[in-house]
Amino acid sequence: MMLAGMAALGLGIGVATLPVPYVIETPGPTYNTLGQSQGTPVIKVTGRESYPAAGNLDLTTVYVDGGPNGPVSIIRAFSAWLDPTHAVQPVELIYPTGTTRQEAEEQSAVAMTTSQENAVASALNELDIPYGQQLQAAGLSEDSASAGKIQAGDILKTINGKDITALSVVQEELAAGNGAPAAVVVERDGQQVTETITPKRNSEGRFILGVMLKYLFTFPFDVEISLEKVGGPSAGLMFSLGIIDTVTPGDLTGGKHVAGTGTITPDGAVGPIGGIEQKLHGARAGGATLFLAPAANCGEVVGNIPDGLQVVRVETLAEARAAVERAASGQDTSGLPTCTNN
Repeated sequence: MMLAGMAALGLGIGVATLPVPYVIETPGPTYNTLGQSQGTPVIKVTGRESYPAAGNLDLTTVYVDGGPNGPVSIIRAFSAWLDPTHAVQPVELIYPTGTTRQEAEEQSAVAMTTSQENAVASALNELDIPYGQQLQAAGLSEDSASAGKIQAGDILKTINGKDITALSVVQEELAAGNGAPAAVVVERDGQQVTETITPKRNSEGRFILGVMLKYLFTFPFDVEISLEKVGGPSAGLMFSLGIIDTVTPGDLTGGKHVAGTGTITPDGAVGPIGGIEQKLHGARAGGATLFLAPAANCGEVVGNIPDGLQVVRVETLAEARAAVERAASGQDTSGLPTCTNN
């Protein structure tokens, strides 16, 4: 009997420690974009006067266990299911099948770098500070309409005679053409090359060239963002606000403790992110009383707001800046847009 009991106990322990195909998301630390990380300013500006700022503009993070970060056990997953601040997700919802830890880290680092560049661009746009911007081909999508015509490294100059100053110019011209061939001029090895490309519809029904693009920026001053062991694109909005506060006199926050999340585009559009529920709890635990949430994440925000935290729904950097300025002024913030079930 004793041997049988010991065997059963051993089997139970073995089952409890078996890995399961899930990832666990938990609230991570917050970082004040107006402060320092390991003794270094998170945001450092050179080539333009900058101003010390009080208050907090916290970016929020999420810890992710499982997947390429190492397996999680049944008992760990079950424990997480019981914790309202944790989320348990199938691995494939977070990482493509077969993703290695190195690949995940590299992708996260690239997303962070792009986010920082977009944050500088959006902040300068918000402040009406001019800068240079071009679109470069990073590669072609599968079955691309541009195969054999556009190459990685090409800089897109014009489409149907219109200067390509932003991705929206390409999108609007293709939509207006309704599938008609487009004359695209690219710069390749210092020479201008003209190609006629017939766009194809994507899965959403929009006409596209099938080119993966990246922005090339020329900024009038340098902005260095130093934050180790944090990756992904979700800090874009808070970086943008931190840059605005750093290069303008006074305190954007008025000393208030603000946190938030959201991707950012060069033209200031705020996009959705993952782990919003965990970020809400992490922000409140870090002392924030006001949280800026992407409008596209509102469905996950409703019903998950910690006590003492006001959530403001934002779609653009301009809206986020206005909300922070209103809170800083001491005005009533109850009228600011929030997330609802509607």
